Amino acid sequence: MKVYVMQTKLTLRVDDAIIRKAKKIASKRGTSVSRIFSEHISEIYDGQNLEDLGETTRSMIGVLRGADIMSDRDEYREHLKAKYL
Repeated sequence: MKVYVMQTKLTLRVDDAIIRKAKKIASKRGTSVSRIFSEHISEIYDGQNLEDLGETTRSMIGVLRGADIMSDRDEYREHLKAKYL
């Protein structure tokens, strides 16, 4: 038995840089920006009551998803070395 889900078009205004990042992530994952957005919203919404979170915490949900944390950590270490040594 197939389950059909109604899909509706949504237009969002987003910074060009964010759009480029979203397209790059979608390409790497072999999916669409729409699917990434849908999955992200579902992950945030499922199991979490957003009203219970503070505004700052809500704004940070998902910020690091897909980020190359190790590269960022190495860059930060280099920054600290240059700054303090």
